[in-house]
Amino acid sequence: MLTDIKIGQFFPANSLLHKLDARLKIVSLFILIVGIFVFDSQLDYIIWCVLIGSLMYMSKIPLKMFFISIKPIIWIILFTFILHSFTTQGKVIFEVWKLSITWEGLANGSFVCLRLLLLMFGASLLTFTTPPLVLSDALEDLMKPLKRFGVPAHELAMMMTIALRFIPTLLEETDKIIKAQKSRGADFMTGNILKRVKAFMPILIPLFISAFRRADELAMAMEARCYHGGVGRTRLKQLSFASRDYIAMTAFIGILLILTVIKIVFPHMVLFTL
Repeated sequence: MLTDIKIGQFFPANSLLHKLDARLKIVSLFILIVGIFVFDSQLDYIIWCVLIGSLMYMSKIPLKMFFISIKPIIWIILFTFILHSFTTQGKVIFEVWKLSITWEGLANGSFVCLRLLLLMFGASLLTFTTPPLVLSDALEDLMKPLKRFGVPAHELAMMMTIALRFIPTLLEETDKIIKAQKSRGADFMTGNILKRVKAFMPILIPLFISAFRRADELAMAMEARCYHGGVGRTRLKQLSFASRDYIAMTAFIGILLILTVIKIVFPHMVLFTL
């Protein structure tokens, strides 16, 4: 069900990741995304898996929540694996019509799928361990230097946070509309693809109406509270680095240095070949 999708939700817990500064987590996620593409040897991926697996354990969030978070892209992951398996040249395992599956294709498909999983788990760690309001404040602080170039940092951070916050709400609303349509005899599972797409039209129209209504209610509520942007606004809780943040930052930098040394000293190092 759509209500099982956990994108954008925050899960409170008493873990080290929950206590870390949100700005550190955002910057670390950005570096993680870049690093997964830069440090891409087999040994590097083992280190990435150990790192993200350790962080998932430290977050004290049930493991099933992370696997539920990849539901929206599970078909993309499978399609990517199949595509690489059939399109990569190499030692043929077996052929299907004019297509052939190779050992190299299986290896490339596995690494690409692993890369997507690591990216999703890393992003989920950020949203699962950071409240939306704290995430908004952290994004605004990180974009403050851009204000000199006329970039509305506060407004952009607010927009991203609102969008992230309303993903679970819209998914819940979609699930309610689907159940209401099914109770009236709607059929979404039979027929060809074109017929199924047409069957979803009665869902999209009320969903858009509901989304615009919620946006209008939110705008009215913000105006009623005299919201006029970030000028002159103060915060109840100020973001500040603690000793644990510096320790975590030092540890993450140490891991990046290890990966850099492996990249420079052992550029062609592989643990196994298919």
